[in-house]
This record gives sequence, C-alpha cells and structure tokens, in this order.
Amino acid sequence: MRNRVTLIITAALVCAMSGGVAVWAAGSEQTVGLRRLTEPEYRNSISDVFGKEIVVQGMFEPGVRMVGLVAASTSVLSITPAGFSSLSKMADNIAVQVTGEKFRDKLISCTPKSPSAPDDVCSGDFFRHYGLMLYRRPLSADELKAQVSLANVMTKKTGDFYTGLRYGLTALLMSPDFLFRKEIAVPAGGTGLTLEPYSRATRLSYLMWGTTPDSELLHAAEVGELNTPTGLEKQVDRLLASPRLDNGMRAFFSDMLMLDNFDSVSKDPLLYPKWAGAMAPSAKEEALRTLITLSVHEDGDMRDLMTTRRTFINRSLAAIYDVDFSFDQEWVPYEFAEDSGRSGIVTQVAMLSMFSHPGQSSPTKRGVALNEIFLCEPTPTPPNNVDFSAVNDTTGPLKTKRERLMAHATDKTCSSCHSAIDPIGLSLEGFDTIAGRRDRENGQPIDVSATIKGKSFTGAVGLGMFLHDNPKYPACVARKLYAYANGLNSEEVETSAFKGGYEAFKQSGYRLRALLKGLIMSPEFFRSAVPVADGSSGNVKTASP
Repeated sequence: MRNRVTLIITAALVCAMSGGVAVWAAGSEQTVGLRRLTEPEYRNSISDVFGKEIVVQGMFEPGVRMVGLVAASTSVLSITPAGFSSLSKMADNIAVQVTGEKFRDKLISCTPKSPSAPDDVCSGDFFRHYGLMLYRRPLSADELKAQVSLANVMTKKTGDFYTGLRYGLTALLMSPDFLFRKEIAVPAGGTGLTLEPYSRATRLSYLMWGTTPDSELLHAAEVGELNTPTGLEKQVDRLLASPRLDNGMRAFFSDMLMLDNFDSVSKDPLLYPKWAGAMAPSAKEEALRTLITLSVHEDGDMRDLMTTRRTFINRSLAAIYDVDFSFDQEWVPYEFAEDSGRSGIVTQVAMLSMFSHPGQSSPTKRGVALNEIFLCEPTPTPPNNVDFSAVNDTTGPLKTKRERLMAHATDKTCSSCHSAIDPIGLSLEGFDTIAGRRDRENGQPIDVSATIKGKSFTGAVGLGMFLHDNPKYPACVARKLYAYANGLNSEEVETSAFKGGYEAFKQSGYRLRALLKGLIMSPEFFRSAVPVADGSSGNVKTASP
C-alpha cells in the first residue's frame, strides 16, 4: 500500500520537476527561482515545524561548490532518482512519527469523530496548519482539497484515520513546494519585479536563522507588513535580536570558509600522529566559535578576525597548539601569547590544514584559498601540462618550499598567478600541514617574508594586518553574504546590488549586524529580473529588464 501511494506522489513530483518551473504563476505573479533545501535547512525546518523529538533519518544529496559558495548550487541543482528515493523514505518516516501514538496528542490538534473513518474537517485543519508551515505559505484551495482527499481515500483503504493523515503528510513532505524554496515575484513598478511577502519571509528566515519562517514572520507576510519599510525593519530587528541568529550565520560562515573541504582532508599519521579522527570537527568548531563570538555576540569589527589572538580550544586542538589543557569543560576560551605567531582565523587549524597536502604544507593551496575566500580573487585553473616536479621534489638541492616555488615560478605560464598567490602562502610557512609551529624545513631556516603589490610584511602576523587593512576583505564579505542570501554566483554579483549593505557595513565600523540589516533594507535585496524560459528544459533564468 505504501509503495502504491509513494508511486502516485512520485509521479506528481517528477512531472513538476521535469516540466521545469512555470514561468507564469497565478495572476501577475511569476516564479523567479527554486532553491533546493540543504541538509541543515531540511533538518532545522522539520525540527521547527514538528519539534526536536522527531528524528530525521536518511542520506542527503550533497551540494556542489560553485565559485566559492555551495549556496550558489542550490539554485541549479535538482533531485536525482536516488536522492528522491531517500527523501521518500525520510518523508514517510517523519509522517509515521508525527501521526503515531507517541506524538499524536501533541502534534495533531483535533480528534476525529472516529479513529477508523475519514473526518475531512479534522484532516483539513491538520493539513491547513502544516501546509502553511511546510510550504511557507498558505495552501491553495485545490492543494488543501487534494491532501484531504488523499487522506480520505487512504483512511477508507486502511480503516485508520491516522494512517490517512500519514500519507497526506508524506505527500506534503515530498512536494517541490517543501523541498525547494520557491520564490515568487510581482510587478514592482516599471519593468521590474520584487518578491511577494511569503517569499520575502522565506528568504529572511533561511538567511538569518537557517530554517523555515516562524509563525510571527508568516503572519507579517500575511498582513503585508513585510511590504513596508517600517514593517520589514521591525521583523529584521526581531530576527537579529534572537539567539537563533547564530544558526544562520554559522551556516553562512561554514560556506564562506569552505569548511566542507574537511570531508576530504587527510594527514599522514606517521608524520603527524597528533592528527586524529576528532580533529576535523574540532577545527571547524574552533573557526565557527571564533567567528560567531566576535561578529554576532560581541558585534565586533569583522576586520579583527584577521588579527585577533583570541579563540576557543578543546583537548584535541590543545595538542596541535602545544597548550597545556587542564580544564574541566569541553571547550574553553583561549588567547595566544603575543609572540605565538598566531593571527586570526587564517592561522587556526581549519584554514592551515584544509589547504595543505597530507604530508606537507602548500603555500600555493593556502594562497589560492585565502585569495578566494577573503578577497574574492579566484585563481585561474592551471594548464594541464604544468610541470610540478620541482615543487614536489623534497630530496633535491632545493630544501625549502620557497626555493622550489621560486624555481617553478620562473615558467612564464606560471609566474603571473604565482606572484599573486605565493606571497600569502609563503608568509604562512611558519606552520606545518596541521597548523603546528615550526621555524625550519629540511634543516634550513624558513623565510616568511612576503611582498604583495608593493606592500611588504613578515609572517602570519604581517599577513593578518595586510588583510585587516585591505578594503577588498570587507567588500568581499558583503559580496558573499549577498550572494549567499540570493543563491547566486558571487563572481556575477554586480557591486551595485550590495552597495547599500556595504555602505552600512563600512559606516558601522564593519559590524556584521549592520551589514545584514543594510543588505536586507536595500531595495535591491528583494528585487528580481524578469524570468525567461530556457529552451525545452523549462528552467527559469533571469534576464535584465
């Protein structure tokens, strides 16, 4: 029975997906985008709609990093057959829990006239409530009727009212309207479009809280509050004041810092026995705690993330940092000594270990990553025929990485890129592949001096000040936050799109809260271009009016 109903629901979803996004919605509304929920967004949404007790079990399809952000891929990725099968099982499992005896009294507000017969009034109340929460907008009359009808049919077939609700809820959870964040736009005067209130609520909530809109935000959409500057500001201030802002910003910083790279990081256990299985999650957590504490809890200057010696450590990280960990708590705040050579998040385990090789450091990988992450300066892909043998030869006469890179960079095809990326990486050579301190390589002293565009500095502390004072860094943060919020390729974002937010950011002394509010309150944040159909595929693209 379950398989038969699943096939019906599957057919509906496949038709919706294969047909592409409808360019024209009801009336003057237009669908201008679909963004697939990420795994954290899915889990957070289920938790907020049904409660933390509901367990989400199953595999999620990974996102794809596109020009610096995984968020950019949510606008272009669909769902594969294997992914749909996993989501189907996940949805049914959630529905079984919600309608089961354990949580029934808590999650179902009405009682059917008979537990073995259909009750369209009760099921209507159930689907009206959860439809709003899951679709992030009210169900249309036809949508509500379809869910009630499905529950009615399944109740008659099984002789159990709650089994009927289960299949109806499964259908909601497998719908594109839940699995994708559908953005609807309406005319904004002239030839432009702007997001309608429920789409605004959804964009706000997933950006700032990393989850589905709560009831207050949905009500603000219903009454038109989000369409006015005063009403919008009221809700933005409420979201900013909530401790749940941590969740949204952790998701953004995880994406911006490319922390998903840890999924493939490995280190040579013979050369680096301190690197253990718990190191990757510990390194990610250290970076995120540092970022959230300074930028959200303290509302500090974001530029100080490049120079602060304050961090958080646990026992695993203390081993890397050569710190005596004699604390009772799992995590403790810690400040490195002035002569430690540490400077901000660029010298934490996360940044240094992710962008290194298993057995040795990599100035080039570190330089490429930091240029892209913090300065929005991506490095072109090197030609396929580049000879890296000189760089990787640790047994020859060139003992240090600097010497080997200098020899490699004499190649005319390599010099232009290496002149931009190597100085950053070479200034970090005082740290090995797992971020431990060192001052010699193969018995030779390590030179950590660097010069970039005429500006000379020494070591990680000098690099931290270089990034702190570089206007490209805060501009890059603003660009990436705007791109993340909108699911865009950060390279394709026009400066004018985030200009208002950046000005507020700059005037505030580079405070993250000011940047968030400045971006959202800018007219550009909810503006959309007119969508056009992309040939036979039916996919929606935007075209300038």
